[in-house]
Amino acid sequence: MFILTQQVLLGFPTLPVNMRLQILLQNVEAGRRFPPARAGSNITWDTARWEFCFYVQIYIKRLTMKKGYIYIIIAAVIFSTMEIASKMVVADFNPFQLIFIRFIIGGLFLLPFALKGLKTKNISLGRKDAGYFLLIGALCVVISMSFFQLAIVYTKASTVAILFSVNPIFTIPLAAIYLKEQITKSTIASLVLSVIGMIVIMNPFNLGHDFKGVILAIMASLTFALYNVASKAKSGYYGSMIMNSFTFLAGDLLLLILILISNIKGVAGFFSANNLDAFSAVSIFHGINSGNILILVYLGVVVTGLGYLTYFKAMNATNASTASLVFLIKPALAPVLALFILGESIPVNTMIGIGLIVLGSSLTFMKALPFPSRK
Repeated sequence: MFILTQQVLLGFPTLPVNMRLQILLQNVEAGRRFPPARAGSNITWDTARWEFCFYVQIYIKRLTMKKGYIYIIIAAVIFSTMEIASKMVVADFNPFQLIFIRFIIGGLFLLPFALKGLKTKNISLGRKDAGYFLLIGALCVVISMSFFQLAIVYTKASTVAILFSVNPIFTIPLAAIYLKEQITKSTIASLVLSVIGMIVIMNPFNLGHDFKGVILAIMASLTFALYNVASKAKSGYYGSMIMNSFTFLAGDLLLLILILISNIKGVAGFFSANNLDAFSAVSIFHGINSGNILILVYLGVVVTGLGYLTYFKAMNATNASTASLVFLIKPALAPVLALFILGESIPVNTMIGIGLIVLGSSLTFMKALPFPSRK
């Protein structure tokens, strides 16, 4: 066992420790628990050493998963405050201006840690890396957030928040197809209960003329799911700090170009003529004052910076499917926070939906990792 341990832990020095431990655990789970004893050795002693290492790996895996659940809870709490904080300054800024400010603050906040990560991992970024960050930055900052803001124009912000939170419906099958992640029965049950809860909260029978906003919100959810899967594919290589910082800055660079284009006279006139003033002559820093600067910092540093950081750490410690449960907890938690912070009432259907979401999420968070039986 010690030979196998050395081969895995020392033979792949470029791999993160958790990945090397996973390789070792795969050997164990494959049935190689009692390797043939070497000539002249004591079988009982060899077996004891193997079993000791085996159970150490299981305990490490259990602790790693529990840490992942803690990250999920932290990310869910942070993301649940996004609409509340945004509502406090929504009258002061253009929606796309607010996106730009959020992500530029978040990206710059994480940049020193990202640069340190590049040095530690000995990574030199090239054209392929730049292209990758521009791609996922476009998915997250430009496309998904744009659909999100457009949806708010045509329907209530609460409806958009709930529909955006169903992105695990898309993330889980996409992760199964492209990342080969296993979909467990508990994950499916949790997903079904949580989705039913979100439908109850949204009360689709009262949508009225909000159909266009609903479609846009679903598109925001779908593109964010694509971002989740695309970022998960290389998050283990780059690390959370590098991934988040360069993704936000690359996406904001593309958004800045679009903002500058919106200020071109002909373009601005076209959007204004078609009642799309949100796209016309978008400002960058206009409206920032002492009354809203702290909320902007909170949106940038806490919501955008720390929120996405803990979300990616949750994905690294668990998987994309499990981490996406952040957005199944949010629709239940956000109304409660809005009640205490903004004084908004919670309707009966929302309370029922919250109960269903809490029950669904409990199937994942309360499930202890099974201790392996010896065969």
